[in-house]
Amino acid sequence: MTKQKRKIPRRTFLKSASAVAGTTIGFPYVMSSRVLAAPGRAGANDRLTMAHIGVGGMGGHHLRDMVQRMKKGEVNIAAVCDVDEKRLKRASEMAGPQADVYHDYRYILQRKDIDAVVISTPDHWHGVQTVHAAESGKHVYVEKPACCTIEEGKAMVRAAKENKVSVQVGSQGRSQTDAYLAHRYLVNGAIGHIDRVTCFHYPSPVDNKPVPDSDPPAELDWDFWLGPLRWRPYNQRYCHGTFRWVLESGGGQIRDRGAHVMSCAMWWMGADGTGPVTVEATGTSPPQGLWDSAVEMDVTYTFKNPDWILTWNQHPDFGVPPEERKPGEDKIIRPGYGAVYHGTKGTFVHWGGDGGTWAERKAREWVPPPGAKEVYKSPGHKEDWFEGIKTGKKTIMNIEAGVGVANLCILGNISFILKRKIVWDQNKQEIVGDEQARRMMSRPQRHPYHL
Repeated sequence: MTKQKRKIPRRTFLKSASAVAGTTIGFPYVMSSRVLAAPGRAGANDRLTMAHIGVGGMGGHHLRDMVQRMKKGEVNIAAVCDVDEKRLKRASEMAGPQADVYHDYRYILQRKDIDAVVISTPDHWHGVQTVHAAESGKHVYVEKPACCTIEEGKAMVRAAKENKVSVQVGSQGRSQTDAYLAHRYLVNGAIGHIDRVTCFHYPSPVDNKPVPDSDPPAELDWDFWLGPLRWRPYNQRYCHGTFRWVLESGGGQIRDRGAHVMSCAMWWMGADGTGPVTVEATGTSPPQGLWDSAVEMDVTYTFKNPDWILTWNQHPDFGVPPEERKPGEDKIIRPGYGAVYHGTKGTFVHWGGDGGTWAERKAREWVPPPGAKEVYKSPGHKEDWFEGIKTGKKTIMNIEAGVGVANLCILGNISFILKRKIVWDQNKQEIVGDEQARRMMSRPQRHPYHL
């Protein structure tokens, strides 16, 4: 690619999967820092070379963040990639002339100079692209939810382990300052033994203005956007951001914000690596339109040894009003979701759970007594990932933890669809005693966009 064309997205990058798999292509490499991929070895160059796959929405946020880090000499940005040419052009201009432009992420994975990728594509791409990146030796920051199916999650965990790469899932709520204060407060028994965590959120939207199928916009490669999903005609109500409300590509509020709020719950309860024994969901389906995720929804997750209950409650009037913040304190700007922790000595509330996690004042002002337990304080979600890359330590939202939270969302939706309780075997990572539900643990993926 010439410098003159770096800012011009090229459809010609996507011609055939076989060409990508079987051809070695020369690229204008930027700077190699592969020595950093070895755990515990800093190397001569302390800057990671990054590529961004998916640069709209959260992808744009991550790219802006990395541009600032690049200006401070922390990272190099070698490439940006998207199937929407308008988004790709904006990303190219933002990233700078040193960043090469790609339509097809598989070309990025061939490059030996790239250490890590940030994957911010729609949910149905997370599993496939993370596995492919890990198999190519790239470290991965992947947006939440980690996966859309149970089998995708298993493949992601396996690929990361076998290829010894560091993966951080974008449930950044664990890395917030208030999250640290809440975790420390709860671990030290400030509200006693916790036996129930009640998550609250407002409903998913309804497609009240359905439109007919149409040709996709000229800038969008619709077939590549669908990727591993079954093919269907383009409809403007499917994307970009509205993919969230379609079960097979997004999964509704429970897979969006639930992946944040329940991430905090699993972290603070010390429940990473565990899972429920039963999952039971009820809810209402949208009355019209293309969107099919639950509008209102209640899910109960029952855990054993230790025994506790986690619930997801998605209703317009269910929740806790935000506390008043003092002058100079961070304002609670997204109060419509969060969780209540019920203990033998009282309750604790937090609002949000993603990039904004706001803990109740009593946790923020709690002074640890002598001998109090300390908990991990993240230096920042990306900083924690960088440490994982450079030292080999597990990240705060590693792939096992991310898949565990995603499984909660997936199982909730399966129970909602089937309208019955699901029994889950955490050790085997399988639904048991229900063949129809078991078949929903995976789904066919289109060639060549498959695991």
